[in-house]
Amino acid sequence: MYHYQESGLRNVWLANGYQEHETPYGAGVSIEDAEGLHRLIGQKLATEKPILTGAEFRFLRKELGLSQSRLAQWWGYDAQSVALWEKRGRVPRIADRFIRAIYLEKTAGNPSITEIIERLADADRQEEGRLTFEETPDGWRLAA
Repeated sequence: MYHYQESGLRNVWLANGYQEHETPYGAGVSIEDAEGLHRLIGQKLATEKPILTGAEFRFLRKELGLSQSRLAQWWGYDAQSVALWEKRGRVPRIADRFIRAIYLEKTAGNPSITEIIERLADADRQEEGRLTFEETPDGWRLAA
């Protein structure tokens, strides 16, 4: 059995699907389908864990290709908050559920949630414009 610590998780062991070999720098290991392995680990974390640890949260974030700062922007936090969640292992329940949903949507091939979040995060960075309304015989509308 191989203790797969390269995932950043302490509890992942491989029964097979890897090859040990010697390199000029010492013993090495090759994982046969690392992408498939990571997808399965992510799915198990997203669907079967009651509460994510900080390391598990970080695993899902990295599998989504998100930096701490980008994820923080999505939720209106700062990058330091995300770093603390991952380091201390106390992830807010809403962040835990949200990252699971995003991961499952993305791995299912439906990035719609991600696209919506991106649009909202981009809108947060825009200046608030003035909203001017006018009353017309047909009712209220946004003024031109």
